[in-house]
Amino acid sequence: MMTKSMVILLGCIYLIGNMALAQSGSHFGQTIDAEGAVEVANLPKVMKGKTEMSLKIQGNIVQTCRKKGCWMTMDLGKGETVMVRFKDYGFFVPKEGVDGKMAILQGLAKKEKLDVATLRHYAEDAGKSAEEIAAIKKPQTRYTFEAIGVLIPESR
Repeated sequence: MMTKSMVILLGCIYLIGNMALAQSGSHFGQTIDAEGAVEVANLPKVMKGKTEMSLKIQGNIVQTCRKKGCWMTMDLGKGETVMVRFKDYGFFVPKEGVDGKMAILQGLAKKEKLDVATLRHYAEDAGKSAEEIAAIKKPQTRYTFEAIGVLIPESR
């Protein structure tokens, strides 16, 4: 027969184990959790009428910088992506093995105009051909995100 204190202890162990499992994965930058994250595809709706906003987003990684892991893009839907950089160049994500995985990010979302030089720089980092880079001739207004923390949960 279990005593009341043993039942409480087992319950606490169960809850702590489930919380650890829910937060397991790879952390980069500040340690964050998934609570309150908005689907990245909803970013335009959530930011309607705003040029910047602090929040937590989640979605699929499309690509990471192949040189250092110093940026990544996330799928916004409709063939668009969100460019993600990391606060103060203070941390990086893996260069390989995370494309297509789900990630949770916390930080500052912005809608901003990226100049041709910046767009070409990102295309070069992504391994685009010289022709693809040269074809970039106009600035683009895009959603960007400056992350203070990234969580890439373990695949189940």
